[in-house]
Amino acid sequence: MENFLARIRCKRGGLRLWRHRMDQATLEIALLDVRPGQEAAFEAAFAEARRFISSASGYLDHELQRCVEKPNRYLLLVRWRSLEDHTSGFRDSASYQEWRKLLHHFYHPFPEVLHFHDTGLGASRG
Repeated sequence: MENFLARIRCKRGGLRLWRHRMDQATLEIALLDVRPGQEAAFEAAFAEARRFISSASGYLDHELQRCVEKPNRYLLLVRWRSLEDHTSGFRDSASYQEWRKLLHHFYHPFPEVLHFHDTGLGASRG
């Protein structure tokens, strides 16, 4: 049996369903420390920058979460069809240069970016 991830999201009153194979997907994780006091400007820049990543080949979806305990810390999760779609596809593109211009000056220190593959051992919800 194939291993699929299904995600349901509410978007402007409608439901959207994403399906992609877990054994092919790569999860990019970056813990972003934004310079204190720059959170609103960072979020505004991210709102503009997300069009560059979401149009990249192999992009599946992303989430940007803000930390409750440290409001200048964010967790960026990006799902890619493959590791190469991120590392040699997006990062070698003109869109990445625009992404960098908009966002990288907010980070201190510069974040470590890691990539993960699903083990298939997560909890299932009935």
